[in-house]
Amino acid sequence: MKDIDLDFSRSERIGMPEVVYGEGKSAAQLRVIVEQYRERGANLLVTRCSAEQVSGLEGEYDPVSRTLLCLRREPEAVAGEVGVVYAGSSDAPVAREVLVTLRFLGCRGREFGDCGVAGVHRLLAHQEAIAACRVLVCCAGFEGALPSVLGGLMAQPIIAVPTSVGYGVAKGGHAALHGMLSSCASGITVMNIDNGCGAAMAALRILRQIERRQ
Repeated sequence: MKDIDLDFSRSERIGMPEVVYGEGKSAAQLRVIVEQYRERGANLLVTRCSAEQVSGLEGEYDPVSRTLLCLRREPEAVAGEVGVVYAGSSDAPVAREVLVTLRFLGCRGREFGDCGVAGVHRLLAHQEAIAACRVLVCCAGFEGALPSVLGGLMAQPIIAVPTSVGYGVAKGGHAALHGMLSSCASGITVMNIDNGCGAAMAALRILRQIERRQ
């Protein structure tokens, strides 16, 4: 097996650790990676992995987000809560990836599910609690309208994540991606399709900048 060169100095360079992308890696490769993290006593997050890939490996496997999280020590806490707002249960895998990644990074996440625009009263019922969060991550599929609605209601930084959910032309997440990119709500940041991990990393960068200015 070709040597796996992991980036253990990333935290020192940019203030956030490497996340291991599991899809496409063999179970043998992941065993080698997990062992290298174990030897260093380092925390580990593997995303997009199946239960079969990580069977028998140390850590907490979440079958919804398809993540393996191994916290050997508590990460340094980051001030501020991140609200993770998502449209429906079909978007939960991406929202859960956001929440697990936030935990790995030392950020507090708060979950707001079933907030899709087809029943917008459900979003409005959480309006006060969502407004109390410092940064928002919004996951939605189909036409991807939820971040626009949220952007018209809330003043915080909003990170939109299109999900690969929906019928016909919506399937694959491209309709949601285009809708979010062309949102009439100003200042929304848009991630790639299904990239919950990247959204959590973006939230961390924002929280760190807010913290430095206080």
